[in-house]
Amino acid sequence: MSAAGTRPAPDGPAPDGPAADGSADRAAPGPDRAQYGLAAFLALVGVVTLVDSAGLRPGFADQVVQPSAFGYVIGAALVLLAVLLAVATARGDRAEGEAGEDVDLTQRTDWRTLAGLAGVLVATVALLDRLGWAIVGALLFAGAATVLGNRHWVRNLLIGAVLSVASWYGFYVGLGIPIPAGVLDGIL
Repeated sequence: MSAAGTRPAPDGPAPDGPAADGSADRAAPGPDRAQYGLAAFLALVGVVTLVDSAGLRPGFADQVVQPSAFGYVIGAALVLLAVLLAVATARGDRAEGEAGEDVDLTQRTDWRTLAGLAGVLVATVALLDRLGWAIVGALLFAGAATVLGNRHWVRNLLIGAVLSVASWYGFYVGLGIPIPAGVLDGIL
């Protein structure tokens, strides 16, 4: 007999043999194509960033670092990360699922909820110039919360109104970025 450490456990499959139920071990999965897709996307964005940075005009004459330097650094980093991801994927590295993720991958996609959220976003874009951010932002918050299952419509509208008016003032007054006021122009 061999040493106790080389024998498989009685309730588990042998390392090289068939599984306990008699089925053959499955072959190792192939390369993760999604990782190759992500690498290609990173490379594309990196190249576009590099090309776009080449077209930037120099800033003020007394600046040590010109604006294009940031684009060059970010674009080069994206291309480098794309190459590293492609090499790691070719070597067989696979991304691990998040241990704390509580997503049930056996459930089907809830197309009704997705369609509802898409409808809320399309309505936001369509109504923004006419009604203004204060009203549309409240409708966006209330609509998204309702589509996601919250049935307190009045509370959703009130919370949305407070958030949208506060964000309107934050952008318009605090940052100086004009956001459409719509029908509330002159009131806000």
